[in-house]
Amino acid sequence: MADNVASLFRGTAAHSPSMAALARESDGVGPIDFCIPCNPYFPTPGMFDELAGRLREIITYYPSSADTITAELCALLRLPPSCVAMGNGSTELITWIDHLLVRESLAIPVPTFGRWTDQPMETGKRVDMFPLQESAAFALDPAKYVDFIRARGTRVAVICNPNNPDGGFLSRQTVVNFMDALQDLDLVIIDESFLEFADAENEPSVVEEAVLRPNVIVLRSLGKNFGLHGIRFGYLVANPALAGRIRSMLPKWNLNSFAETVVFMLKEHGAEYMESLHLVRRDRLDMARQLTALPGLTVYPSQGNFLFVRLPVGAEGTVVRDRLLTEHRILVRECGNKIGSSSRFLRLVVRPQVDVRRLVSGLEQVLYGSRRGAAVPEPSTGTAYSSGTAAVDRLISETNGVGMPLAAQAAAMGLPPAQTWPGPAQAPAQLPGGMPGLMPAPAPAAAMMPAPAPAPAAAMMPPMAPMPPAAPPQQPMPAVAQMPPAPMPAVAQAPVPAMPSMPGAPGMPGMPGMPGMSPAPAAGLGQPAMPGLRNGGLTAAQVRGRTQPEPEPAPQPMGWPAAGAVYNQVG
Repeated sequence: MADNVASLFRGTAAHSPSMAALARESDGVGPIDFCIPCNPYFPTPGMFDELAGRLREIITYYPSSADTITAELCALLRLPPSCVAMGNGSTELITWIDHLLVRESLAIPVPTFGRWTDQPMETGKRVDMFPLQESAAFALDPAKYVDFIRARGTRVAVICNPNNPDGGFLSRQTVVNFMDALQDLDLVIIDESFLEFADAENEPSVVEEAVLRPNVIVLRSLGKNFGLHGIRFGYLVANPALAGRIRSMLPKWNLNSFAETVVFMLKEHGAEYMESLHLVRRDRLDMARQLTALPGLTVYPSQGNFLFVRLPVGAEGTVVRDRLLTEHRILVRECGNKIGSSSRFLRLVVRPQVDVRRLVSGLEQVLYGSRRGAAVPEPSTGTAYSSGTAAVDRLISETNGVGMPLAAQAAAMGLPPAQTWPGPAQAPAQLPGGMPGLMPAPAPAAAMMPAPAPAPAAAMMPPMAPMPPAAPPQQPMPAVAQMPPAPMPAVAQAPVPAMPSMPGAPGMPGMPGMPGMSPAPAAGLGQPAMPGLRNGGLTAAQVRGRTQPEPEPAPQPMGWPAAGAVYNQVG
């Protein structure tokens, strides 16, 4: 299998190899999947047993027409069938949207789901890509995005909420104001494929707004929510004219018998579905806490069923991916082939805790194991980055982002004591909860330094503070085992940008900061540091991207939730 790993990934463009391809290379048994973002708790084992018992019938006969299956789904979600079009996966709907409704240009923030960039380019359209800034934890600023669309003269605009791969989230009112500001465009698309995993807001969907507007389409996924990517079914919601135009182009039997069987089963399993979403949200919080305990790893707040992470300085994503797969049978999504991202980032799907423990153990061994085989190199060995930012990363790490030596370096050079130097407080004796599999001695300097909050080089480098006069000649560095323990890694905070008034839309006030956040800038970047990093990683509010206190849970609904009202339970 190891010999074929690189070739499998080279042939997949902006995506990863299929699980079937990986299974064929490993005697029919696939790896633990942290790559494909689907719901691990739904369907229930009983539902799978029912599907298995009906397999012969399902694959033998034609399905009902797409209209029949769509009518059943609409009855379940309490949506008018005239406003819905079901597709053989959301990708089929994206394809028809491009062919029928995108005339010349489309705008999309990047990084994002690859079909939103690739599909229109394949048909000769201009794709205006709005870069999400690493320095802002990849949070989308809607006002700047609107300005970008106006400056480019783009006729179709897309927002993915939450965004894939970073999980960035916009509140419902922010999205409504965005649609208001662009009501003169040919089309505004809100891709809500992962929204049912969100819990930052009780009712974040804009499906009810879409049916009332002439130029808005909301795209929804069923495969991701239900853990059934292989069935290929999704749907869009729009006003009857828009939805009807897409529906008229779809084949009569574009939905298969598996999709029909699942849709007609759903009415009996609403409670289990809601419980599955609650479990994914719980696991997202637990998984983020465990990952933030890994030195140098940066975890970004997410409202999807995945976490976007930045690898420690010096680690190359393709190496980490291949070693996790060949040595630990763990599949992760390395994001170097996503436009707007690089090989420094992984997208890790939220999975049950037993799988996460195996992932963390594998990452510990690959990133920091025996130094000869570690993916994070010794300080003197350079890095494998191809993005041109490794030198800046290392300089920031070695000086804690303030142009000054860290405590160990200062002591070795006979400079003033550590407390006179700007930088973080002394780290605790060991990381929260311990990290099984790590050597008791601290990691080398590249892994020990706290990961800087990502930012462009010009923004990251503050003016150099004046050096103390006449330092004695530099002495050799002390042994690694004598150096102080590694401080906790930085965890990027996704700022929620204020959105000023836009043409044709009411002003959008900024959202207040995270409660309890320190006003002091973090590592010279001008962003407030996130609390709680030294006592267990991210808080629940930080993982959810909240700027308000945790709300009281709403009463659990009975039966199947309606579209747009599926979120009235905050896990």
